[in-house]
This record gives sequence, C-alpha cells and structure tokens, in this order.
Amino acid sequence: MKQIPLPIGPAPQPRFDNFVPGANAAPLAHLRGLPAAAPPVYLWGPAGSGKTHLLRALAACRQAEGLSVGWFDAADHLPWSLAPDWAAVVIDRCEALDAAGQHAAFTLFVDAATHGVPVVAAGRLPPVDLALREDLRTRLGWGHVFALQPLDEDQTRAALRREAQRRGMLLPDEVIAHLLTHFPRDLAHLMQLLDRLDEFGMAEGRRITLPLLRQMLAEAGAVRTAAA
Repeated sequence: MKQIPLPIGPAPQPRFDNFVPGANAAPLAHLRGLPAAAPPVYLWGPAGSGKTHLLRALAACRQAEGLSVGWFDAADHLPWSLAPDWAAVVIDRCEALDAAGQHAAFTLFVDAATHGVPVVAAGRLPPVDLALREDLRTRLGWGHVFALQPLDEDQTRAALRREAQRRGMLLPDEVIAHLLTHFPRDLAHLMQLLDRLDEFGMAEGRRITLPLLRQMLAEAGAVRTAAA
C-alpha cells in the first residue's frame, strides 16, 4: 500500500531573493532598483535562463508594495489595454507575438510611455533578431537590454540542493548527476522533476535514491506509452 503524501506547501513563488543569478547579477540588480517611469527593459536568452522568473519577481515586488502590474504573454487573448493604476507593464515571450499581438504590444508601449509607466519585456532572441514589425523592435531595443545566461553545472547543482534542503530532502549526488545528464539544464524543468520525485518518494515511503528516480521515470514512461 502506498502512503498518501502530506502536502508540503507550494513551491516558492518567483521573487528576487530566490533567483539564482549566476552570471545574471546585472539584470537582477537593475530590476530590483527599477524606478518609476524608467526606460524600457528587455531580457533575452534561451529557455531556462531566468527571464520569466525575473519578470514574475518584478511583478511580485510591485504587488507587495500595494501596486498593480499589467502582465501580458504572447498567447494571451486580445485586446490589450493599459489600466490607469498600473506601476509597470510586463510582456513575456515577445518572439511569439503574431501580427495582432505585435500591434497590441506596440500600442501598449505608446500608452505606457505617455503615462510614464515602465515596460519590461522578454524573449528568446535579442531585439535585432526578432521577426517583429520595425517600430516594435525599435522600442524593445532602445532601453536597457540584458542577455541572460543559463546557470552552469555547479550553479545548477547548488540550486537543486538548496530546494531539496528547503523541502527537507536528502538529495544524493548521483541523483543530481542523473538529472543533469539526462535532462536539459532548464532550472524550471529540473525543479518540476524534483517536485515529482519528492511526491513519488513520499508515496512509496522510500528515501530519494537513483533507483527510485529510475522507477519514477520508468512508470511515467509506461503511462505515456499506454496513453498513446
């Protein structure tokens, strides 16, 4: 009989103080001190480099101050419009904006600039390489542009250990090595795997080991095969 895992509480929400900066100390410091009516900020880098974490951390920081933030993603439904009480506008996944989304984002930029509201955006490519309309690319690139770098192996190991300690887990080195060898070093994805492994270990009533990880992955693979 498997145990029912006790809730351990949700994973910590993205904040500035739980962002692992690695080589990204400059954008972290800039967003921490972002003043009102600041020039636009654009973050770019591959998946797992921390772009969305920093955007959400900025929104959380403003909300903790009692302020409102407008959050937009390329997949969000239109129309988009600026609210009068927003302290910032955030646009994520700029590389995925379609023609209508580009028009909406450009209009937001114009309205935000008119009202002195800073815009912070992110995408996987630098502004010059985005397949977007010229006026939008220009606005994304005329302020502060930061290239984010993924964590290296040692930094990723440290982040996994820190999260395991927060959960009260003993995470062996061989488990970390397996995760880093067999999965992309996307910290968000690795944290999801760690969450699944924690729940699986509690359900099985076993400590975290490499055989347990392999069992979890094998059972997950069998479920996917059966569903296909």
